[in-house]
Amino acid sequence: QVQLVESGGGLAQPGGSLTLSCSASGFAFGTYYFAWARQAPGKGLEWVSGINMDSTGTHYADSVKGRFTISRDNDRDMLFLQMNNLKPEDTARYFCGRAERTGWARLGDIGVFNSWGQGTQVTVSP
Repeated sequence: QVQLVESGGGLAQPGGSLTLSCSASGFAFGTYYFAWARQAPGKGLEWVSGINMDSTGTHYADSVKGRFTISRDNDRDMLFLQMNNLKPEDTARYFCGRAERTGWARLGDIGVFNSWGQGTQVTVSP
């Protein structure tokens, strides 16, 4: 059974940093692409970042490019999102997602990621 559990959210000040983690279980972690997405109150799910199987390829939304860094540890079945220089508009619930099938997936296309965790809340406020 696919299980994705996010952690690391919380309250941060503008300009601050947080690191999100996603622990995966129930499948062969290293054979899938992964993504981070977020949902602000009253809005739809928004693509944040994605990473390929061996970390040689990443993709970022323009709104987070240069501030966020996605990474993964295939030995520990973990996905990470380092968030620096946080802004109030980054406030949202952040979700870890797995691609719908093994192998190549189109990074940036949120529709090909169909397994999501419960999310972790990030609030950026003075």
